Formats: sequence, C-alpha cells, structure tokens
Amino acid sequence: MNQYLLKVLVQEGILSPEQEVDLRNQDCPSSLALLEQVAELPQLNSAKLAEFFSHYFSIPKVDLSQYRYADLCNHLGLSSLIQKFTAIPIKQDAQTLTVAIADPTSSEVEDEFRFATGLQVELVLADLSSTKKAIYSLYGRNLQSDGGAKKEINAFELEQLVSLSDEELSDIEDLSQDEAPVSRYIHQILLEAIRKGASDIHFEPYEKFYRVRLRCDGILVESHQPAAQLGRRLSTRVKILANLDIAERRLPQDGRTKVKLNAELSVDMRVSTLPTLWGEKVVLRLLESSAATLDINRLGYNEEQKNRYLNALKKPQGLILMTGPTGSGKTVSLYTGLSILNTSQVNIATAEDPVEINLPGINQVQVQPHIGFDFATALRSFLRQDPDVVMVGEIRDLETAEIAIKASQTGHLVLSTLHTNSAAETLIRLQNMGIQPYNLASSLSLIIAQRLIRKLCRHCKLPCDLDLSTLSPALLAHFSLGDTTPVFQANSSGCEHCNHGYHGRLGLFEVMEVSGDLHHAILKQAGAKETEEIARRQGMMTLQESGMEKLLSGETSLQELQRVLFLT
Repeated sequence: MNQYLLKVLVQEGILSPEQEVDLRNQDCPSSLALLEQVAELPQLNSAKLAEFFSHYFSIPKVDLSQYRYADLCNHLGLSSLIQKFTAIPIKQDAQTLTVAIADPTSSEVEDEFRFATGLQVELVLADLSSTKKAIYSLYGRNLQSDGGAKKEINAFELEQLVSLSDEELSDIEDLSQDEAPVSRYIHQILLEAIRKGASDIHFEPYEKFYRVRLRCDGILVESHQPAAQLGRRLSTRVKILANLDIAERRLPQDGRTKVKLNAELSVDMRVSTLPTLWGEKVVLRLLESSAATLDINRLGYNEEQKNRYLNALKKPQGLILMTGPTGSGKTVSLYTGLSILNTSQVNIATAEDPVEINLPGINQVQVQPHIGFDFATALRSFLRQDPDVVMVGEIRDLETAEIAIKASQTGHLVLSTLHTNSAAETLIRLQNMGIQPYNLASSLSLIIAQRLIRKLCRHCKLPCDLDLSTLSPALLAHFSLGDTTPVFQANSSGCEHCNHGYHGRLGLFEVMEVSGDLHHAILKQAGAKETEEIARRQGMMTLQESGMEKLLSGETSLQELQRVLFLT
C-alpha cells in the first residue's frame, strides 16, 4: 500500500488526518506491513478494508473458505512466492490461475506468478486476516532465514518420478545428492515442520498410500500424501542423511544428524526407522539444540512451585526426580535446572540416552547399553570424576537407583527421571524396585510430576458458556467450578497465529517437597493416597488443581484438560 492510498483513505473518511500522520511516521518495511497497521485501527478491521479495496479497485472479493486452495498450493509448490506476497492461488484451469491477494497495490504479484506458472493470472481480493491464516495453515510462521533455500519441488515433479522406469530414474536422481528431487522434497518437509513448530515428523508407508504427519503441540497433523511408490526413496534419503545402512530394511535402526537447510538455518534431529508390513516407517525427532528456551518462567510453574524447585537446586546434595509419561516435558525441566546450576564453579556430568540438548560447560555422556556402557556404569564413572551435580537420564533398574541414591547421600546433587503417574506413586515405585524406605527418606529432596497441555491462542480464543449441568460430579469436584467461572475454549478454525485455536504448550505440575511428615510416611511405607494427602497439607498442588489454575487464568480449555488428565 503506497502513501497515495493513505490520502484516499482519508478522503473517503476511513482514516482521520491524525491517523494518516501516525501511519506515515511508523517504520513499516513494506506495503503489507503498513496494511496490517491500518487494519488494526479501532474503527477498522481487515474485512472492512477489503470491502473498500474491492470497491475502489474494482476487484472481486472472495471468501477463501469456499476454495480448496491447499491442494492447489501443494501442487504448484510456490511457497516462497505465496509467503513473499501474502497471495494464495485458489483456482486453476487450462490457461488461467486465480490468485487471491490482500494488498491490491502490489505491482509485482501478477508478473511473478505468471512467470512461475506460465499461466495467465487473474487477481481477486481476500481480507488480510483470512489470507495470513490460510498461509499459516499451509506453511506455519514465516522464517526470516529462508533465503538461499533449495528450489522447491511441486506435485507434478513427484508424479513424474513415479512414472519413470528404474533406468530413467537413475539418470536423473542420485539420492546422495542434495539437489535430487526427493532430497528437495524432504528439505521442504523439514522447513514446513520448523515453521509449524513441530517436534516430530512421521513418514508412514501403507498398502495403497503414503503419508507424512507432523506432531504440532503434541497432536499429529497430516501434512502430505505423496505417491506410495515414493516411500522407499524417501526412507533411503533420510537414512543417507543419518549415515544409516541403506541396504538393511529388515531391522530397526537409529541415528542422528544435523541438516543445513539454508545459509542461516540448520536442524538437529534424531532418526528412527522401523520395518512395517508395507515398508520402513521413519520418524524424525527435531531436537532443540540450544539453551535459549530453558527459561523456568516459561515452563508453567506458578511462583510457589518455582520456588520449591529453585530451593531444591540450591541444596548441595539430595535427589530431585522428574516423573511423568513419555513426552510430558521431563527432559526440558531437567535441562532448565541444569542451566541454572551451570557455572564455572560447578562440575556437572550427565548420562543420557540420547543427548537431546547441547549445553556448553556440562560434561554430557551418551550411554551405549549394547557395549555395556549403561546408566549404572556411567554413574560409577562419574563419582570418580569429582562431580558436584550428576544427571541420570532415567532410573530404569535397581542398580541405577541405588547408585543415584548413594551419590545423593555422599554430597552430590542428583537429578533424574522416572515413569510414574504422580509424585506420590514415585515413592511406591522406588520401594517396589527394592530401595529401602530409610534410604528414600534420607536422600529424596523433591519430586515433580508433570504433564504438557496446549495453550489457547491469545489472538482467537473464545469465551466458553459452560453448562455445569452437563459435567459429572467427579469433574465438578476436581475443578470446583462456579456459575460465574470465566473459562475459554479454542476457536476450532484458528487464526494465522495458531494451530486450530492452540499455540504452544505449558506444563501442569505436582511439586512434592520431601520434608516433615512425609519423612515419617515414607519410613512407615504409607500408600500413595495417604502420601498425597500429607503432601497436600504441606502445600502441594495436584495435577488437577494445577490444571484448574491454568483453566481459570484463561491459558487453556476444559476440553484440553480432559484430554490430558483423563477427567470424567
């Protein structure tokens, strides 16, 4: 949008002269950025602005929800152009491509799409909010470091690969080369996963189709469905990247690799292959390789829970345990504690399987059970290395548990994880392993049980008219909801900032400080229920109560709590 158009908006009474001056003075790097500023003015929104543009420029306005643009965009493979101009191809026939734009003053859109497709381009208008939301649903957030990325591959090129004979294919494709079509396709999937904040990518072969799914905020979302015949080449390329044996298709394999996506962006990932009935399934775990996100204030702890964790970290010795199912955020909580302890005066050693986050200044060790180097062996070695703090990735057996407890009793701070459902059940689990109650009582400092829930998008969350009569008595007892309880729900259609109404995750925590009456309860081998009641009297908030706190603060929805905590 140019400066002239600002004058037109003033003449039409849409903007005041004062607002025009303010907008002129703002540092907007592009016309789209200026358009966003105009759309955010109190008397305007993107829909009203689109109506004005449609009338002023005589461009028909369309509703993007009436078009199947996702299939067309995936077929064309023009994500860089779509994101650059905030323009969505919505319809194609033999000679014409219809493109929905938000900024009618851009003079380059028509020429760029005509050059890229060889088709005549017809421009229509869509409001800015809908267009940004559509682009987010396709590609996720825009990455500033996308420059220098490989040439995109579209659906037509992939279809051509399927129809080629083996001899023809070998002439054009070497899967060890980065510019091979399948290599470029995997590169695009990796970029999309990073844009959408995915934690895992699943490549899944079936009898009649092949699909790629991304795990975004803990939920799997289907992303692509290439031809089933491409499955073997896709898995082979990933195995080449991870230095795995491409000839071995009968046994599972694991590896790790770092892929450079462009000049500024790289991704560290763990690779796992699994032979299935119709081919090899491959799962990529995208690893957060920096400590930038290890901020205790962003994890979801309330002030009391955070202070209990920090106080336990300040102690020179003791055992801190993180518990919960796989994928509940235990590792991030542990690493956050380690990053707080990581100073030049402290010797920290970790035994992990695998090492997921690289923390400079910490001695991180990858255990290798297949050669006899397991957690227990690593722990025994650590104790001869003059450690102050020891982290064990997981307590899996009695030997590891006994060494960890002895280390915590002899002047070391030990952190580890355990798979239990609650903080109180952790004590029962350790006793069932064979740990004596007096050792538990003297060594344990803190137990944190946790879960991860999706956060409501702050841009589009909706008030929820909660009908208390539809809730079970057990659920009402969990949350103590009143008639005036302010709760919110997800906007299922979402917006350009989120995935179907949710964006990001945060933790629910039980932080059990082992002190006072809890020592006596452990010594007399009290049950989980009695232990939990004592801990609550000492100020512990249960997972359900932590969930209620997040619900009443508007950070999550009742539906999400029911999904994660299995409330009935």
